[in-house]
Amino acid sequence: MSTRTETPPTRGDEAVVGKLSTLDRFLPVWIIAAMALGLLLGNLVPGLNTALEAVKVGEVSLPIAVGLLVMMYPVLAKVRYDQTRRVIGDRKLMISSLVINWLLAPAFMFVLAWLFLADLPEYRTGLIIVGLARCIAMVMIWNDLACGDRESAAVLVAINSVFQVVAFGALGWFYLQLLPSWLGLPTTSADFSFWAITLSVLIFLGIPLLAGFLTRTLGEKAKGRDWYEGTFLPRLGPWALYGLLFTITLLFALQGETIAARPLDVARIALPLLVYFVVVFGAGMVIGKWLDLGYAKTTTLAFTAAGNNFELAIAVAIGTFGVTSGQALAGVVGPLIEVPTLVALVYAALWARKRFFTPATASF
Repeated sequence: MSTRTETPPTRGDEAVVGKLSTLDRFLPVWIIAAMALGLLLGNLVPGLNTALEAVKVGEVSLPIAVGLLVMMYPVLAKVRYDQTRRVIGDRKLMISSLVINWLLAPAFMFVLAWLFLADLPEYRTGLIIVGLARCIAMVMIWNDLACGDRESAAVLVAINSVFQVVAFGALGWFYLQLLPSWLGLPTTSADFSFWAITLSVLIFLGIPLLAGFLTRTLGEKAKGRDWYEGTFLPRLGPWALYGLLFTITLLFALQGETIAARPLDVARIALPLLVYFVVVFGAGMVIGKWLDLGYAKTTTLAFTAAGNNFELAIAVAIGTFGVTSGQALAGVVGPLIEVPTLVALVYAALWARKRFFTPATASF
């Protein structure tokens, strides 16, 4: 007997674009407004950068760290943790995610960086670092808006986090030194702090993950699942988007002056990033469809592959090359392109759901 479930039964088709809340439906507008506000603040408010960077968590500004935690916690509080065993048992999903995230996507970013930025080594290096930083944060937002599988997303994000701690430094050495030397290309020397990466993962995933798990466990125990999902989560949910918009505003405020001063450089960094997000997302959707994962898991596979952990990439670039470096600028341009592109891909995924995926069926 085999049963395939497309999406959790409580979600059904209710989260399509037409039935999103006002906040969700106009998310691209809010994000563009947050970007514009951040750029405006960064250019007009004297000393803002210094104030924002006065206190840090690792290498990340404390206000940004707070925004990331606020963004992550509500999404992780929605996860049904009692279903994670089901996700881990799905070998097709696990293997395909590992292959795309840790073999294909970084290699593709390496190729794009050399194709588009061969004459700009600092930006090229920054782009490669972005490609190595697999997503552990905003992907939960995009996956949720596109009606992906929350439990699968949580497990894949956790796996990405473990791999980042173990493999980031080695992959950085491979793509910045070893592989270029094999190909007869210039190499880049960079020292990656294992403890800095570990701290970033523990803070930006570990804290909200533990909080989300405890919230669901204790909430369901005290009031039951119906109350938790029907009353509590609708009140908590909007805070994820508030945290997202707050974080975006601060990120662009920090680099507003630099971005305004180098528009051509920003455009050159943006183009390969745009190609990367669209192609990797499309590959994830095609592979998921080919493996017959169903819409929810296919969407989760695509978003976890296409998204990148820009906060980690920025932290590594700043810690290794400095806050005013070209590598750091490339990291900041990441969310400038990633956020609106992945928002657009949420709508693309929902369109593909109607056109290429049949409703959930069960066979016995």
